[in-house]
Amino acid sequence: MLKKTPWLLIPVVGLFAATSSVVAQQGNGAPNGAHYSLNIIGVENPKTADMTGSNRHTIFVGLGRNGQVTSKIYLTRGDFEVCDGNAFDPAFDCTGDQIQNEGAVFQLPCNTNLPDDQDTLIPCDAGDTASYEVWVRALGQPGGSSTTTTCAFDPDVNDVVCSTENVLLVREKGRSLFENKTKELTSLVTDIDGDGDLDRVALFQSNLEDWFWQYQNRGLRLAQVRFYLVD
Repeated sequence: MLKKTPWLLIPVVGLFAATSSVVAQQGNGAPNGAHYSLNIIGVENPKTADMTGSNRHTIFVGLGRNGQVTSKIYLTRGDFEVCDGNAFDPAFDCTGDQIQNEGAVFQLPCNTNLPDDQDTLIPCDAGDTASYEVWVRALGQPGGSSTTTTCAFDPDVNDVVCSTENVLLVREKGRSLFENKTKELTSLVTDIDGDGDLDRVALFQSNLEDWFWQYQNRGLRLAQVRFYLVD
């Protein structure tokens, strides 16, 4: 594998306050308390700068101002961190390994805070885990929108499977409020066992590979994402 020498990697789960329970909400709809922030920025011109290993909190994707454009944000397991903020060039994980030919890379733990609202909940297996919520909102010039879908490669069918759920963000005039999109962004709903019933599969389950967010943009300049640890 190709490697890039990463900068100093700082564990960011430890940056959360120890009592970061999600309870009250702010005027923008988001909970109070410590959180990790991620900004997904839509741009017209592909970025060419190396955006690996810098501990940034931003990811650049296609804007799609004149029509839908799809970018991939690959997901790897560990503390919250942007490994590669450029979705226009080869994708490198936080160890410096190239994992895909094109895409950004975001690292996050498997989420133990998932609802048992499908036929079966397939929870986190061994590895980095945390209990957290994910809140999102659309910002920037009014009129844009985006759809984010959690996907992964299923070696049993030799194809990519995407969740039946997604996150639709629409930037309208006026104040933009955060919404809780935890389950849509930290699990995948599909018929994983072929019994005809939908199952909720937590991120990084070993029966699926190469997890990613499929980010379909139609002119949204900024999607703001916050991760809050919960008890």
